[in-house]
Amino acid sequence: MSLLETITGPADLRALPAERMPELAEEIRAFLVGEVSKTGGHLGPNLGVVELTIALHRVFDSPRDAIVFDTGHQSYVHKLLTGRHDFSKLKKQGGLSGYPSRAESEHDIVENSHASTALSWADGIAKGRRLRGERGRHTVAVIGDGALTGGMAWEAMNNIAVDKDLPLVVVVNDNERSYAPTIGGLAEHLATLRTTRGYERVLAWGKRSLARTPLVGDAVFDTLHGVKKGLKDIVAPQGMFEDLGLKYYGPVDGHDEQAVERALRQAREFGGPVIVHVITQKGRGYQPALDDMADHMHGIGKINPETGLPFEVAGRIWTDEFNDEMVRLGAERDDLVALTAAMLIPVGLDGFAAAYPERVFDVGIAEQHAVTMASGLAYTGLHPVVALYATFLNRAFDQMLMDCALHRAGVTFVLDRAGITGSDGPSHNGMWDMTLMSVVPGLRLAAPRDGDQVRQQLREAVAVTDGPTVIRFPKGDVAEPVRAVRQEGDVDVLFETGTDDVDLLVVGVGAFAGLAVDVGEKIAALGHSVRVVDPRWVLPVSPSVVDLAGHAGAVTVIEDNLVSGGVGAAVTHALRESGRDVPVHLHGIPKRFLDHASRGQLLEELGLTAEAIVADLQRRLS
Repeated sequence: MSLLETITGPADLRALPAERMPELAEEIRAFLVGEVSKTGGHLGPNLGVVELTIALHRVFDSPRDAIVFDTGHQSYVHKLLTGRHDFSKLKKQGGLSGYPSRAESEHDIVENSHASTALSWADGIAKGRRLRGERGRHTVAVIGDGALTGGMAWEAMNNIAVDKDLPLVVVVNDNERSYAPTIGGLAEHLATLRTTRGYERVLAWGKRSLARTPLVGDAVFDTLHGVKKGLKDIVAPQGMFEDLGLKYYGPVDGHDEQAVERALRQAREFGGPVIVHVITQKGRGYQPALDDMADHMHGIGKINPETGLPFEVAGRIWTDEFNDEMVRLGAERDDLVALTAAMLIPVGLDGFAAAYPERVFDVGIAEQHAVTMASGLAYTGLHPVVALYATFLNRAFDQMLMDCALHRAGVTFVLDRAGITGSDGPSHNGMWDMTLMSVVPGLRLAAPRDGDQVRQQLREAVAVTDGPTVIRFPKGDVAEPVRAVRQEGDVDVLFETGTDDVDLLVVGVGAFAGLAVDVGEKIAALGHSVRVVDPRWVLPVSPSVVDLAGHAGAVTVIEDNLVSGGVGAAVTHALRESGRDVPVHLHGIPKRFLDHASRGQLLEELGLTAEAIVADLQRRLS
């Protein structure tokens, strides 16, 4: 039996002698490479936190002591040490989540995989337990240097720092990266700390040397120790943390398990808020990950563990269409600039950045800042394109509403991973954006149905100067082109059984246009007259959609978004406002969080397949 197999919980880990920790770390890394290569998942981040996670569970008593991870994709080692060894269905239906999950274990506290939240969670947990008289329980927040670029983390830090007896340990897992290399002033400060580790060594040398000096040695050392703040500023300028009133330990070698344990034990006994600065290496122990300079195998699909190469060559994805068109637009328009929040490669801005580096702003994990900064850029006459994952736009809604839309700023938002994404679980499904955007005055939202439309609608969006525009598309391989048979106003007609009035108008939104055509053809085969359209610009509702609905017995809207407040709801409202009494049947995502599973499995579960939609419509139309 391997050492890892003997660990069913943290108590087993604490019972092991310290000298066996390197062996355990090696086993864990081998396990991660072997298992994650079969399923896909977040490999690089977890290889980097093996010794750190071991030390956390040896020093603290989870779940009595709360350990909160930010972000949760670095929790695979934590799962192993808390008894979850079956990774065969990682991120798949019925298997382990790729993030902490309360349904899986009492050791998992925060399920949300949005960054920069752990310090606020930890602040609340620590203060709540103190109010309840639960002394002797500790709270630990593990936050990456990338997540520390988020403003919310510093809002929490500002509150933590003034509470001098709060039993809270903040572990800064510093690997110089979030997804890609961390940028900004904080990154530069941490880099300085990483490269000037001399303070403790200088002080230790001084004590040894002066102690050998008769009579005056101890007095001189006391004086030297008394000016340690000034000395620290010279040798290791960690004053940013200590000036906030936070005790600082570090930097600590994050791959020296015993050194991490010592620092954590000191922090635990301090009795107030403490920063433990741990230096780790993303992808540690796996050469293909270390050689991957883009992101050190942050997230992978199925790969050959021997070579690190994928088994299948990836096809062209939606992001590629945006990436290429941005480069072309950049050559045509020198007023075009781009912003993202620590996701330059995933959202497809790497091509634009390579061609026009001075026109790209990666603001770190700071979506709120990105949106308001974009509004400022627009004020100067530039046209900013803000590229984010759809789920992360939620974090900057107020800025879109009050800074961008209120000021009629010409800013284009490009939302990748819109709709159901599946395997990353509830916090990553981009199913909220159209509902949120539907309430923003002056905003125009496009949902391209294929790659051609991504390129065309992006051009249309950046031509708008008097308000925000949004382009949203899903994750994965780009859809096959869906050709329009004709146009009706500004709406593309994709399929129809005739040009007169029809029994049913099918409105397909974005990537669901192909599904809408399939539904229309099946409905027609059942003897109903039908017309299938793609509005292209889905918010606000086009008058052409309203006119076409007036020539139909019923309307159905098929969308990859919440039914509540989505495009279907907007169509219903527009018809009511126009005085047209036409029933509207909505097919979209119900208002609930979706468990992790494949996109196909979730669509089937939600009834968003051609067969399920046709069966529902057949009942309604009969």
